Amino acid sequence: MNLLVSILLVLALVGVLIYIIAENQQPTQTLVWVVVIVFLPVIGLILYFLVGHRPLRKSLLPPAERKALWQLVRDSQAPHKTVAPAPFAKLDRLQRQLGQGEPLGGNALRTYTKFDAMIDDLVADMEQARDHIHFQFFKFENDAVGRRMAELLIRKAREGVRVRVQYDDLANIFRRKFYRQLKGAGIEVKPFLAVNFPFISPDTNFRNHRKIVVVDGRVGYAGGMNIAERYGKGLDWGPWRDTHLRIEGPAVAELQLSFLADWRFSSGELLAETRYFPSCEAAGETPVQIVTTDPLGPWHAAMQGLIQLLGTARDYVYLQTPYFVPTSTMMLALKNAALSGLDVRVMMPERSDGTLTNLASRSYVKEALSAGVKIYFYQGGFLHAKTIVCDDCFASVGSTNLDVRSFTLDFEIDAYCYDPAFAAQQKAIFERDMAQSVAINLEAWMARPRWEKLKESLARLFSPLL
Repeated sequence: MNLLVSILLVLALVGVLIYIIAENQQPTQTLVWVVVIVFLPVIGLILYFLVGHRPLRKSLLPPAERKALWQLVRDSQAPHKTVAPAPFAKLDRLQRQLGQGEPLGGNALRTYTKFDAMIDDLVADMEQARDHIHFQFFKFENDAVGRRMAELLIRKAREGVRVRVQYDDLANIFRRKFYRQLKGAGIEVKPFLAVNFPFISPDTNFRNHRKIVVVDGRVGYAGGMNIAERYGKGLDWGPWRDTHLRIEGPAVAELQLSFLADWRFSSGELLAETRYFPSCEAAGETPVQIVTTDPLGPWHAAMQGLIQLLGTARDYVYLQTPYFVPTSTMMLALKNAALSGLDVRVMMPERSDGTLTNLASRSYVKEALSAGVKIYFYQGGFLHAKTIVCDDCFASVGSTNLDVRSFTLDFEIDAYCYDPAFAAQQKAIFERDMAQSVAINLEAWMARPRWEKLKESLARLFSPLL
């Protein structure tokens, strides 16, 4: 029996090693997995299955179905098609080549840095729904805020509005009874990447981190906020500081497309109907391009977009992120931009909602500071915003963190906004947050105790899991 087990283990090891080598990943990444599996075979196989193995599907939905959805967007919003202004033309073209939509003009944007204000407006918009509400969050919790949302969604479903709720399964694995109650009340509910055995499933390390609401195809929400009471009340040690967007106008069609693509992936149901893509009148003046990224294909649109932005910006790029765990490529782009004279500022929380993540983020600070990147620790609470502002005419708000997970493992969504007025607003918010932040000095940072640096370096090893 022991001999049989040993033979099977050896065959499994050989098979996995051949598969890893045949993937043609970066040589260092391949070598690390080979070493781990050879010297720690059982642990190595489990780790590779959990965090190294890629799903077999290469896209959210078949190309013909994706084309059908894109055609609905183009047909319904044809009068509002536009292009990014000259300084960002390459960024626009890059995203189109990566399968993203084109900028659509005529949008009105409202920025939220307070959760309660966002929730009040979201409730008011959903109250006005007549045809459908599409509701997708990474976390939709069964607390006072979550129950308020649930009661409204149930009531609207009973009024005849088609209500669809989508959520990341692993992030909500202990709230399945809550979702069954929603389903029992007439709401269509689907988990994304359903995980039945969370600790042995190859899907465990992939998450749908998007936060999207679409009401009747005309009003949409996206950004960093989930549905949970702590976003309003804060944590025990400080307020929760986040950024979210309300979009009214043609760009809502691209939020809709993202939701429906995810819905097709999780439910098998394609909703390529004109009712979900009404023609929208101009509600404002801001051109918006919705950018989504996922781990299923060869491209990483969020990371590639930021690299392009850093390479073409003329004066400055300011970034806010709750987690600073960049890929090596991303770190090189940040350093190159700073070394070339660009004013690159990265703001992160001084204290995070996770000790391991906070330690890992700090392990990258020295490298960034050494190249001239300016690092700020936000001290006004937990900074959870994911924003970019550049050269007084571009800004992005979304769900993408400046970390390995968001760039390569998660399903994310961001709104690229090509508008000086909106960029000025986002810059003012960043500068307001700087007043509650401390700038990190390289010399002082290097003088910290060695044991602190060691803890950070050890936490960095777990970056793909954070």
